[in-house]
Amino acid sequence: MAPGARTTVEKIIAAHAGADVRAGEAKWVDVDLVMATDGNAPLAIELLKRELGAEESEIDGERIVLVIDHCAPAPNAGAANMQAAMRRFAAACGARMYDAGAGVSHVVLPEQGDVLPGMLVLGSDSHTVTYGAVNCLGIGMGSTDIAVAMRTGRTWMRVPETIKVWLDGSVPEGASAKDAVLALVREIGVDGATYACLEFDGEGVGSLSVEERLTFANMSIEMGAKCALMPVDGVCSEWLGERVDSVPDGFWSDSGAAFAKEVRLDLGSVRPLVARPHDLTEIDELGAAEGTPIDIAFIGTCTNGRISDLRRAARVLDGRKVAPGVQLIVSPGSREVLAEALREGLIETLVAAGAMVTTPGCGPCVGTHQGVPGDGHTLITTANRNFRGRMGNRDASIFVASPEVVARSAVEGAISSGAGAAGGAG
Repeated sequence: MAPGARTTVEKIIAAHAGADVRAGEAKWVDVDLVMATDGNAPLAIELLKRELGAEESEIDGERIVLVIDHCAPAPNAGAANMQAAMRRFAAACGARMYDAGAGVSHVVLPEQGDVLPGMLVLGSDSHTVTYGAVNCLGIGMGSTDIAVAMRTGRTWMRVPETIKVWLDGSVPEGASAKDAVLALVREIGVDGATYACLEFDGEGVGSLSVEERLTFANMSIEMGAKCALMPVDGVCSEWLGERVDSVPDGFWSDSGAAFAKEVRLDLGSVRPLVARPHDLTEIDELGAAEGTPIDIAFIGTCTNGRISDLRRAARVLDGRKVAPGVQLIVSPGSREVLAEALREGLIETLVAAGAMVTTPGCGPCVGTHQGVPGDGHTLITTANRNFRGRMGNRDASIFVASPEVVARSAVEGAISSGAGAAGGAG
């Protein structure tokens, strides 16, 4: 450790605390943006009024973004009423509102340029860590903390230690970034990075597109991480430059900064993997689950609902049909993703194969509507979690895999590597 050297997360928090910080210290920090979804924004709004005594006119809506994505469109009157409350609140205080159909918060905010390098963003959803792919410190918090941040523009937090993750090489043909991050979860463990910041570095980062980086950052929470951060390199700058007029430089660790641990992953050695029920401690080679019959295949979510994911799935499904008795559900991550998929003919390919395409949003992932499985059903999904009840039924079994594997399995009617089949991985 070099005297005065700081990690990326220490630098970002210091910039928002107005003081030098070290891992382990607790600080009040200014927040650039507060994001809340229909999952718990209604509760945060209620707490603002009931516990904090705040009127909408007193709230600085410029720093607030509300997203209706968990139940879009509303599946019942209760959800509709809560979403209506969000719309009223946004209109009253001037908050940005991504209404039902806009898409998943963690897909929409990056693609709209709302989250940028060096920012500190709080979200009411644990997968707010996704924003680290563009060097934005995204942290998930509960409704009370979200309400306080909406009211004051500040939050209290302990500075995380950093685990340095070195990525070498590039993901080979036949595998994907989803397989790579599953390999990392298997290496670190579901609690091996608890309250730490995963800082991704090495030549392997440069081989990943921003959409692939978003998949990595998204699943950092599945290792217990408080946040994840990646550098602002040419790939990141070019992607953000298509969305905003000016791309901030962001922050990066000094030479000699102190890391709690260092981990290395050879992307070139990655092979297709699958997470077996009922959690991410059961990650194995795809062959371990080969031939397992499925009832539902789901492509989407904040992990793999982007345009590159739909392209990969469509290549597998082109000219083929979903197996009888299998439901293939596709939920585009955003309206922008859906529009591009329509322009490219991907939706036509998916529908011709027998897929059902839903409104952009979380879709079946949260288990509140759209595609809830029946008792004893087996599902394979591109989501990030597979615990009991995740998709709405504790008596269902969920496997997690890449878009290619999910698409192939839908065609075969059983979990399949698709070895030798048409439409391989892109």
